[in-house]
Amino acid sequence: MLGTAGCVPLAGYAQLVGGSAIPEPLDGVWGLRLDPQLTEQPLRPGDKSVTSAIADSVTATTATDVSLKGHAQLRRYASIVKGDALHYDVDTDKADAYGQVRLVDNGNVFDGPDAHLYVEANEGYISVPKYRFHLTGGWGSAQRVDLVDNERTVVHHGTYSTCQCESDPAWYLKASEFDIDSGNDEGIAHNGVLFFQGVPLLTSPWLSFPLSGARRSGFLPPTFSISSTNGVDVALPYYFNLAPNYDLTLTPRIMSKRGEMLTADYRYLQPNDSGTISVAWLPHDAITNTDRYSIALNQNWNLGSGFGAYVNYSRVSDSTVVTDLASGVAFPTGSTTLYQQEAGLTYSNGPWSVLAREQRWQAFTSDSTYNREPQVNVHYARYNVGGFDFGAEADATRFTISSADATQGSRFVFNPYVSYPIERPGWFITPKLAWHFAAYDLTTIGSDAPAGQPKTFDVNVPTFTLDSGMRFERSVRLFGQSYIQTLEPRLFYVYTPYRNQAFAPLFDTATADFGLAELFMPNSFVGNDRVSDANRLTAALTTRFIDASSGDERSRFVLAEQYDFRTPRVTLNTDDAIGTVARTSVIGGASYKLGAGFSAEQAVEYSQANHYLTNAEAGFGWSPASRQVLNVAYRYTRANSTLDFQPVNQFIVSEQWPLLHNVVSVARVNYDMSTHRLIAGLLGLQYDADCWSLGVAFEKYTNATSSTTSPSTGTRVLMQLQLKGFSQVDNGLLNQFRANVPGYTPATTETEPTSRFSDYP
Repeated sequence: MLGTAGCVPLAGYAQLVGGSAIPEPLDGVWGLRLDPQLTEQPLRPGDKSVTSAIADSVTATTATDVSLKGHAQLRRYASIVKGDALHYDVDTDKADAYGQVRLVDNGNVFDGPDAHLYVEANEGYISVPKYRFHLTGGWGSAQRVDLVDNERTVVHHGTYSTCQCESDPAWYLKASEFDIDSGNDEGIAHNGVLFFQGVPLLTSPWLSFPLSGARRSGFLPPTFSISSTNGVDVALPYYFNLAPNYDLTLTPRIMSKRGEMLTADYRYLQPNDSGTISVAWLPHDAITNTDRYSIALNQNWNLGSGFGAYVNYSRVSDSTVVTDLASGVAFPTGSTTLYQQEAGLTYSNGPWSVLAREQRWQAFTSDSTYNREPQVNVHYARYNVGGFDFGAEADATRFTISSADATQGSRFVFNPYVSYPIERPGWFITPKLAWHFAAYDLTTIGSDAPAGQPKTFDVNVPTFTLDSGMRFERSVRLFGQSYIQTLEPRLFYVYTPYRNQAFAPLFDTATADFGLAELFMPNSFVGNDRVSDANRLTAALTTRFIDASSGDERSRFVLAEQYDFRTPRVTLNTDDAIGTVARTSVIGGASYKLGAGFSAEQAVEYSQANHYLTNAEAGFGWSPASRQVLNVAYRYTRANSTLDFQPVNQFIVSEQWPLLHNVVSVARVNYDMSTHRLIAGLLGLQYDADCWSLGVAFEKYTNATSSTTSPSTGTRVLMQLQLKGFSQVDNGLLNQFRANVPGYTPATTETEPTSRFSDYP
């Protein structure tokens, strides 16, 4: 019998043998250094780990039977067994520990009165333990924990939580059995009950939760709302992590005023194709007494050698399904009047790009939106060929529409161009000549067509533009800071002779928006059915102040004027007044950044021809620190036909600001100054604790299905609870906050990785 104190190596065959036991020399200069975290080297194939014993007293009755007493420890690679007393049988590799037992297994810590373990196999159990898991920081207690192997652990009649307060956790999961699988990064609770603040929230025979931040199958945070259109609205999504490259989310939803709804969202990603499918189905709407649904399909294929294909298909049951269901998580708040149904082939190789597609629309309004059945579009572009840039667009399309009293037919377009850019340090000049040719072959003539409308005709319109500009720079010092100031004058001239285009139907053409970018466009229309006549000069002057040390643009000021030497005669519709297309206007704008996260922008557009303000915008954003944002903006747009002759005169304020410890307010107000009414508003609060967060918001929203119908309004209350470590994914409320408050930042839940050596005794 042998009795000693200290550390002893056990049987020889448990030691490193052969080449593994040969000391390796240290190369070069060496010495002690600090390492930010303990690291480990995995065993090489064929190697066996050393088993060491430490105790106040070690007694060996035979060469294979060892008893340890007083601060007894048995150590082996990635595991430790510790207790007041410990017995180890070398032949069977079994360790029995008693007293204040601690078992450390791959960073997971178990404390209990006794443990029994086959050390090398990592198989055994510990009675009445308290435990903490390395990957999640989750902890709990149980009647018994079985160690199945190096990756799997079974907890019998236990609890689980990630809250720091172990005496009174904000939330915990109680189950008859937990299956913890670190290899699959998943925990499964059988017959589980989820408690929050002592109140049971959810009972399920099977619950899955992640062991780290990686994607795992399981329930996403539930979303709760109360709205004037749907009543009490509850959604509980379940996420299926089917594979690293595809997943599925099923969202059962209950609306007290409408009934039960199910939404399915599927995504996949392959090396040469990807796609999403979203389906929402309300079997019986208690308000409309109809079935409601929506379908959205998006697919993309890379066929190789520059070829590709795609499908974009969407369809809904009726015209108001979006607005009726917008107050929940299944549809975004907004309005949609057209649903695209399109499939096409693409080709891109060098100067060539080709599109062949079939495009239809599901429409519920009187909007004259044409289908393309089919369309073939070809682009060709070459650059710097002897100093010239040249190219062309060819397009052949058959336009159809569901209305029987509308013009339909085919159109062929050919738009060649050639330019000669001259670019030198500090200046440029680019002359360009373009030609527009369009040939029409109409099958039906609508009642709104002009008298004498022919079925076949063509349009030829040439355009000449001359674009030029200069850039000057100088060093300046303002307010003690060095800047580079630029001065950038630009002149843009366009000449397009008048061609009568009254017989050309409006298949895909509308009036272009008017802004700073549109000042340098030769055509006042977008589409191929109208080319505006023009004899026009645009002059612009821009100055910038650039931080000399960082290159950051701190401010910019722009002044531009567009002058028509003659009034354009081409109008969008034959009954439009000629004066409505005059573009003689002045545009001014400024943007600047000041210290402490302050930035501001202003822009105005003034019509010199009509002597009134057309557009105006002004606003600033202030973000002095993280999660502190204040935005103020004013927008004005004069009434026009696009806005159904209703002006935009709105004042918008949004903010995210801390109120108390862990409490943040989120708000937005959109107020119409003309009608003196609140168009949209949001008022929310967020509370973020160490292991859970709660968001609540009250919202007023406005939807419109067309410009000719009155918008519908509604109110709702949104609420979302997140239990960190159990379900981390946002399911709607944070997206609302992001959409309403520019610069909104959610609370971070990421923590520094914990070493599995942190709890080593």
